[in-house]
Amino acid sequence: MRNRLMLPLMVFFSCLAVGQATLSKEVMEFVRVQSPVIALEHVRLIDGTGAAAKADQTILISGGKIAAMGASGSVTIPDGANRMDFTGYSAIPGMVGMHEHLFYPLFYPGKVLYRNMSTSFPRLYLAAGMTTIRTGGSMEPYTDLEVKRAVDGGLAAGPKINATGPYLEGKNSRPIDLHQLSGPEDARRTVNYWAEEGSESFKVYNFLSRAELKAVIDEAHRHHLKVTGHLCSIGFREAAELGIDNLEHGLTVDTEFLSGKKPDECPNANLAVAAAAKLSVSGEEIQTTIRALVDHHVAVTSTLPVFEQFVAGRPNVSLKALDALTDASRLSYLTNRSRLSLNPNSPWPEMFKREMEFERAFVQAGGLLIAGTDPTGLGGVIAGFGDQREVELLVEAGFTPLEAIKIQSLNGAQFLGLQDHIGSLATGKQADIVLIKGDPSANIKDIENVEVVFKDGVGYDSKKLIDSVKGQVGNW
Repeated sequence: MRNRLMLPLMVFFSCLAVGQATLSKEVMEFVRVQSPVIALEHVRLIDGTGAAAKADQTILISGGKIAAMGASGSVTIPDGANRMDFTGYSAIPGMVGMHEHLFYPLFYPGKVLYRNMSTSFPRLYLAAGMTTIRTGGSMEPYTDLEVKRAVDGGLAAGPKINATGPYLEGKNSRPIDLHQLSGPEDARRTVNYWAEEGSESFKVYNFLSRAELKAVIDEAHRHHLKVTGHLCSIGFREAAELGIDNLEHGLTVDTEFLSGKKPDECPNANLAVAAAAKLSVSGEEIQTTIRALVDHHVAVTSTLPVFEQFVAGRPNVSLKALDALTDASRLSYLTNRSRLSLNPNSPWPEMFKREMEFERAFVQAGGLLIAGTDPTGLGGVIAGFGDQREVELLVEAGFTPLEAIKIQSLNGAQFLGLQDHIGSLATGKQADIVLIKGDPSANIKDIENVEVVFKDGVGYDSKKLIDSVKGQVGNW
């Protein structure tokens, strides 16, 4: 166990250098607060552990870390500290997004292409309060690694990035962008290569065989790296037994409930969704899967925003999110949404409700639920804005606001092995703090009112970050 934790911790501490690095002129344009010692006074504290909010608190930041916390008046504030009154604001931990991408779908007649948003997405993630993200698969893994290095070096504004390697996919893959593995040996070779290049985790995709998945898991674990998966050819129980660490999307992509499914074959996705949607979460089939995941310590990533967009009658994304899109991308998204009403037999309205039930049941059974967005689908899931929507949808699913914030922060940190450093607000932890106007513990919609995001003790202006890329998502 000790060896398995060593690499994640080494990666984390390499990221801490950003707090002491000289920020470029470009990054400094977005910095609102940078002082040796900062006191955030009269703030409502939501620490990310699920504990009740505390009113009128002070958070003292020094050296990029939380130096002290407590009721206002009880914390000794050094002379010369930058004292900031945040009456009416809440402080939550920097959020940890666990299924993020640096690419966005571009729709053309008969096909979808994926283009990296190397400038706009990192800024939007940070603006929304995401101080750490894991990319859930990469179309351009070298680009992702270079973006990570630019952010870590203070040359670009963005969150700390846990970069996955390229999608690990088998034969018959649909996107032309993806290499198709030729067998277990190719899987081992590919994992080894990208681990050496700097990838920090791996994601398997729809068409792998069980032998290829086992080879990926074994090789990744040899490098002390974790494997997540959006599976189709392999059911969740099989993947758990093979040793996978995390499964994306939950019930929505688990094909093991479709009658007649053949081993190592990806069936028709719509038929698989319809079959799972008809089952009761309290029934033996789904409960057996939940027990298998919990028993094998497999986490599940909630990505409710991407599936919400498949359901006719659900709200479109916010105006702020739409404003981030190019004119062409906005038109594509709204056109895709308008077409949903043409399919009255869609399984997604029922599946969306079933997925929410599944996530609650998984947590009740002792499972680790983490959260992300998956900026793909119909084009309405946009970096940062989608993460805020994820927290709101977790509350709609039946979690309390405090539980939802914990899922989006501390749970992700726990999966990454970084819970002693990020994911909650506590003395000695990194000063990754999101300041929100209002009280998301009482009204989760306030999660959208982010004004200042501290990452490693440096406070970034959310509005400036958003304004800098307005109308650009779909271009760069």
